[in-house]
Amino acid sequence: MLREAALAHLARFGTTRHGLEQVLLRRIARWEKQALKAGADTEEVAEAVQALRPVVAEISEEMVRLGAVDDASFATSRARRLVRSGRSGRAVQAHLAARGVEADLRDAALQDAVEGFSPAQRELCAALVLARKRRMGPFATPYVADDEVESEQALARRHKALGVLARAGYAQDVAEQVLDMSPAEAEDWMQRLRAES
Repeated sequence: MLREAALAHLARFGTTRHGLEQVLLRRIARWEKQALKAGADTEEVAEAVQALRPVVAEISEEMVRLGAVDDASFATSRARRLVRSGRSGRAVQAHLAARGVEADLRDAALQDAVEGFSPAQRELCAALVLARKRRMGPFATPYVADDEVESEQALARRHKALGVLARAGYAQDVAEQVLDMSPAEAEDWMQRLRAES
């Protein structure tokens, strides 16, 4: 029953070993709840659940051995997708940690997320992707207004953009670099990122 559930899950989703174990444990918990609701003996159900828990680890180990679960390739592909969608290195690290990826695999995946870019360049590109999505900095729509009002509005927009980038996990120097960038330079960085795809 659990092996088939694991195979069905892996046929539809990429996951880590930890993620697969969590899926199987939730499956056991659902079965336990249904059995108790149907009136099964509490002690028998508890014994069955205790007997199934070690099976979860065996099944996940088997899936790793077969190559159906590979934490390293999961981490690399997920890190690549998250960086290209505008997530900071900190956010990517947190996402992978929540999925049960070990620290050394998280670091390696983040290094491989965008080949040919240094960590600082990768962070800058990811921040530019977020700025483009939110139409901030070099991607903002230009406003035409009274000079005094315009300077106040520009300052307010800049503070708001700095807040957005900070909450997304970007350092202040990266955020300011993005906001001070010209539209042409920003587009050049975006082209370089697309070329690495």
